[in-house]
Amino acid sequence: MKIEINTKSTYEHIISGQAESLKQFVEKAVEHGIDLTDANLANVELRGANLRGAKLSRAYLSGADLTGADLTGADLSDAKIVKADLSGANLKGAKLRGSNLHRALLIGADLTEANLIKADLIGTDLSNSLLVEADLRGAYLTRTNFTEAVVDGADFTEAEMILTMGLPVNRWSEIEMQDNVYSSVYS
Repeated sequence: MKIEINTKSTYEHIISGQAESLKQFVEKAVEHGIDLTDANLANVELRGANLRGAKLSRAYLSGADLTGADLTGADLSDAKIVKADLSGANLKGAKLRGSNLHRALLIGADLTEANLIKADLIGTDLSNSLLVEADLRGAYLTRTNFTEAVVDGADFTEAEMILTMGLPVNRWSEIEMQDNVYSSVYS
């Protein structure tokens, strides 16, 4: 089938070609180093896709199914990933700076050393996820669920933490808190 990927804002053509599925097409584009910056991939099914090192900054991935996808080292800076399912996804070292992950599912995801500076994680489910050495400086974490998440070495400096759930109370002594950090934790 013929597949075409356009930008989300101007609908300009990024890439087109033949593939059996959109998932296969996106994987091949990433494999060949195609820059998918600003791509409109809303509501796509990319379950288990190999997107290692993908260039998806400013991409529109709202409602996408990325369950179990490999996004190791991917650039998703300023991407809109609202209500997407990234459960079990590998996001080790991914760049998510300024991304909107509002109400996304990241249950059991590996975000080790991920850059989440100023990311919108409001209402996001990070239960059972790995956030080891993750950079969450200035992130918006209102109503974010951290139940059973591993946050060893994560940086929460200047993060907004209103009604954050599941972050163990004993961790607060390890988290650098500043005057402008709001925190209210429910364990």
